[in-house]
Amino acid sequence: MNATASLHPEPRAGSRPFAPYDPTYDPLVNPNPGQAQEFAPTYWAASAGPAPEDDGPITGDVDVDVAIIGSGYTGLACAIFLAQEHGIKATVLDANRVSWGCSSRNGGQAQAASGRLSRSQWVKQWGLDTALRLHAEILEGFTTFKHLLKSGEIDCDQQPGGHLYVAHRPKALKKLEAEAEVLRKTFNYRVEMLDAAALRERYVDEAEAAGAMHEPEGIGVHPLKLAFGYLRLARRLGARVHPSSPVIGWEKKQGVHHLRTPGGVVRARAVGIATGGYTSQGLTPSLTNRILPVLSNSLVTRPMTAAEKEACSFKTTQVITDTRTLRYYYRRLPDDRLQIGSRSSITGRDAQNPRHLQMLIDGMHRKFPPLKGIDVDYSWWGWVDVSHDMMPRIYQPKSNERVFYALGYGGNGVMYSAQAGRRMAERIAGKAEDMDLPIFNSPLPGHPLAPFRRLGQAMLYRWYYLRDEYL
Repeated sequence: MNATASLHPEPRAGSRPFAPYDPTYDPLVNPNPGQAQEFAPTYWAASAGPAPEDDGPITGDVDVDVAIIGSGYTGLACAIFLAQEHGIKATVLDANRVSWGCSSRNGGQAQAASGRLSRSQWVKQWGLDTALRLHAEILEGFTTFKHLLKSGEIDCDQQPGGHLYVAHRPKALKKLEAEAEVLRKTFNYRVEMLDAAALRERYVDEAEAAGAMHEPEGIGVHPLKLAFGYLRLARRLGARVHPSSPVIGWEKKQGVHHLRTPGGVVRARAVGIATGGYTSQGLTPSLTNRILPVLSNSLVTRPMTAAEKEACSFKTTQVITDTRTLRYYYRRLPDDRLQIGSRSSITGRDAQNPRHLQMLIDGMHRKFPPLKGIDVDYSWWGWVDVSHDMMPRIYQPKSNERVFYALGYGGNGVMYSAQAGRRMAERIAGKAEDMDLPIFNSPLPGHPLAPFRRLGQAMLYRWYYLRDEYL
């Protein structure tokens, strides 16, 4: 094994110097995510090519119409749609490199989902009418995402074809069959059930699989190339994007938001928050204790040989997840490497413990025994923004303040972040219509036991493991 969790991507020629990446950063502990840090040592950062130009750090006081905090997918998409659809040129701020957080560390899986709840859970929680409209919103979001990908400015190694949802044991297959029936009959969503033999013959020989559900919407992407494409498009449309500019103070004076950065104050009439799993507790009272940041580990192997692909019957490049609560997500990349990810440490302080990487490697070996011993060329981790009810929000906390946020994707933000950015742009521009859905008309829920969340998370992980594997 040749794991490179502690390595950094090679410096890009002509790039400004960045500070070393801090692998122990924890948004529940650290008041801010640092300043001017290099990317995490991901395969994506090593293979994305030179970063597009940005506008450099804030170097003086500036007045703007709209400031967006966070330059990941959501923040950049919001800037794109503010310009395209509303004629507003936003100013985007990031503490570190552009798209330093979730958007450069995820698995690149774009699915027809957002949050962690299933369609049948939507029906149970909000009723059929709301569930149907939520489904329509998610599908519209996928259309928005695909439209961006066709803009001509985004080359992100697309791998289309759908999504395979793999039942990791026979009991899970029964639940998956029931969900497929709901999707077909209630939501008119064309999914197909596969037994283990059909999965193996048509797609991949996944040793744990008892079967799978195939859904038509699903695209694999290179996450950082996607972010770089958003950056180029946003700037071409007139947005300004400032890395190395953390918001270290926030005051409201006479209706204007004064966002203090190390290089100057950004005075904004409206603010959009798009900080994902890297939302610090002290950023704004409206978000204190409303996001549980959860770490996810990811690795990328060396390229598989033809014999290894044949032994795994790895015919597909479609995105794949399994049915564990602490799910695995994986796929074959365009250069025949295997990318796989799953849960990690509970705290940033413990993130570098080798046992978390070993747990992921063991999972890879269970799923693909012929790959036992394959070199791991890249390994990293990142924070996922999980809301307490497992659903995202695009919301304005106070009707008399022009502050908005789009957060809480729970690991399903690659696709829906584009639509969330568009919806937040509509709200900022005062053009939002027909927003009568729970993800738009209610805030991210708080948690009465927030100070003890990490203790509860540790207990939940043990319970989830028992339920996923044995009960």
